Amino acid sequence: MQTRQQRRGRVSAVAASAAVLALAACSASDRTAPTPAPAVSTATLSEPETISTGLQSPWSIAFLESTPLVSERDTGRILELDGDGNQREVGMVDTQGRGEGGLLGIAVHRRYLYSYLTAGNENRIERRQLRGAPGTLSLGEPEQVLAGIPAGPVHNGGRLAFGPDGMLYATAGDAGNRDSAQDTGSLAGKILRLMPDGGVPGDNPFPGSAVYSYGHRNPQGIAWDSEGTLYASEFGQNTWDELNVIEPGGNYGWPDAEGIAGQEGYIDPVQQWEPSAASPSGIAVLGNSVFIANLRGERLREVPLQEPGSAVEHLTGEGRLRDAVAAPDGSLWVLTSNTDGRGRPGAEDDRILRLDVVP
Repeated sequence: MQTRQQRRGRVSAVAASAAVLALAACSASDRTAPTPAPAVSTATLSEPETISTGLQSPWSIAFLESTPLVSERDTGRILELDGDGNQREVGMVDTQGRGEGGLLGIAVHRRYLYSYLTAGNENRIERRQLRGAPGTLSLGEPEQVLAGIPAGPVHNGGRLAFGPDGMLYATAGDAGNRDSAQDTGSLAGKILRLMPDGGVPGDNPFPGSAVYSYGHRNPQGIAWDSEGTLYASEFGQNTWDELNVIEPGGNYGWPDAEGIAGQEGYIDPVQQWEPSAASPSGIAVLGNSVFIANLRGERLREVPLQEPGSAVEHLTGEGRLRDAVAAPDGSLWVLTSNTDGRGRPGAEDDRILRLDVVP
């Protein structure tokens, strides 16, 4: 595991490797997207295999060892899949969401299912014991991990993941209140870091606070590379969507800066895209690439770790993509999102796709 000083060095190195591309953006007011540098994919992807179909507004995939679990935003259902992709309801998570709220991200840690959910005017993180064996799984009673994350009809963030340090990370959007992203006393517009039981780690950048980084509008993807560097995807407003390298205590600029702004005190993204080509949600790191599921852009974007200002595009014919997950067998699983009210559902939507990744 890297020390914080080593990690910061890694952040600086990644940012420096994208500096040439950043110059193409010159100012935040320039709405013409810089042309990404040509990239050679660092991975070969197989043709997508359909794992399961007929999901209703699915949002997140997590694995209990080799058993896939799926959350559905609007129904509140947690589903498990068998080896043939057949779905079985494990349990329900009670939510009171509207718009983009509901049952969002899930993560598994030591036989607990963690869930990020909307409960009226707040988002919460809860955990429930996973009881039984695959095929007979059920959920225990909810235990509160963290409450009081501001909620709204938009910008709820919602991704959960356990980092290589064993801590729970969560993405929280600004819930439509722009200024909250710069307020380190608010949980909105942040990436949060917690102990598995909800306690605040002693080495968090703001003593006694779950806030890990701030100045975010609506981050929805987090993943780590093999060196422990944390990457996060973020929805911009009208100008730029972002891929960021996250530094503890870092300020990522929203609402004062969007995209590569070059303003003192703010950390610029390593790559940006116009929202029409992106709306990046879940991300995964496999091998030497970050894979980003895009909603409005309707594509899977691969960003080589050694060339974070470049990109290769995949899966351009599957519609909206919500999540990208590294599966235990080394494959990449991608979740479509065509039944979320903004897509054009096909006969089998929504689906889970599996792709083999060969470095």
